[in-house]
Amino acid sequence: MHNAPKPNLEDLPTKAQLRRSSIVAGIGAVAIGVMVYMPAELGKDPTGVGTLLGLTEMGEIKQQLAAEAAADAELHTPDQSSSLINDLMGLFVSTAYAEEAWTDEITFVLDPGAYIEIKATMEEGATLYYSWVADGGRINFDLHAHADGQTVTYEKGRGKTEGEGSFETPFAGNHGWFWRNRDKSEVTVKLQLRGDYSAIVQEE
Repeated sequence: MHNAPKPNLEDLPTKAQLRRSSIVAGIGAVAIGVMVYMPAELGKDPTGVGTLLGLTEMGEIKQQLAAEAAADAELHTPDQSSSLINDLMGLFVSTAYAEEAWTDEITFVLDPGAYIEIKATMEEGATLYYSWVADGGRINFDLHAHADGQTVTYEKGRGKTEGEGSFETPFAGNHGWFWRNRDKSEVTVKLQLRGDYSAIVQEE
């Protein structure tokens, strides 16, 4: 059995050198955290280095996706009482609307991340009835209108696959939906309309 040779004392680092190395390593870790981790993971860039390296945008996207996932999870938490009420209301509305035929039917396809605005041109006090179904995934939407400094939001939804109802306009203008596909697959939406409108428009 051979014993390893003992190192010379002069070759070993001194306490001051070890302390200096620890301080340098700590400063390096902090610098990496501030300049790399914070921009890439949190979307925060106090030094500006993350923006130069393109890390800040990546962090902002991560934070946005995390917020949307949390919102979707909250919206999809089972609520038996709300579900029962929605089912009963949906049955009543579907029965009432089935008595009349739809005037227009619009079908469109949204790739992941894509969006579209479809609205009806209406006068003040007009009523629009609608029904829509999303096939292939879930979709986010904002049913609203704005004209001449006036705004109104009728309904918003996240991660939905269908909707049905009606609304009466408080002012003249284009009233309708902003749709966005936040799923990872292509979504096909079929929208059916009838009511007091003069045109269907797609806004840019």
